[in-house]
Amino acid sequence: MKFIKNNARIQEQDDAALIARYKQSGDLESLGVLYNKYMHLVFGVCLNYLKDEEQSKDAVMQIFEELVLKLKLHEVQNFKSWLHVLSRNHCLMALRKNSKNTTVSLEDTFVENTDFVHLDIDDTKETKLTVMEKCMETLPEEQRVSVDLFYLQEKCYKEVADITGYEMLKVKSYIQNGKRNLKICIEKNSGE
Repeated sequence: MKFIKNNARIQEQDDAALIARYKQSGDLESLGVLYNKYMHLVFGVCLNYLKDEEQSKDAVMQIFEELVLKLKLHEVQNFKSWLHVLSRNHCLMALRKNSKNTTVSLEDTFVENTDFVHLDIDDTKETKLTVMEKCMETLPEEQRVSVDLFYLQEKCYKEVADITGYEMLKVKSYIQNGKRNLKICIEKNSGE
């Protein structure tokens, strides 16, 4: 990556200063330093979701391209957790897109088999997951990120605090309140 230089002066600056510099000047060097700082985490998230090293490498570059545009549009308080959510959402969208494009080849004998019984596939599990995804989106960002890390990515309180930069007591509160709000939302939307 040509636009990333090892400039010690820029690396010493904190995330907020690098974001401000990028938003003000469009300086890709600042954005590159910032992204390079967390690239290993983005790759880890992608590998966790995509389960393929090459796809994960591609996703890391695609996320950087998204970052160039999205960082100018969003007001980011905690870059590390925001980037984590952006990476997770990118991977989930990629998985969703790939699942829609899956094709199945059926042999003629399979279709003509008289012993084959058509089954009504129960999609309640898929419906529940869809409701949960929609409800996760309604949670405040702190709760959504904390719940996602704790329950879906199976991180401990300390890891959640380290990743997000939130205080330990805040993390526990966000998880507890997020779980309660998620439960209320799911119960409310399951009847529809």
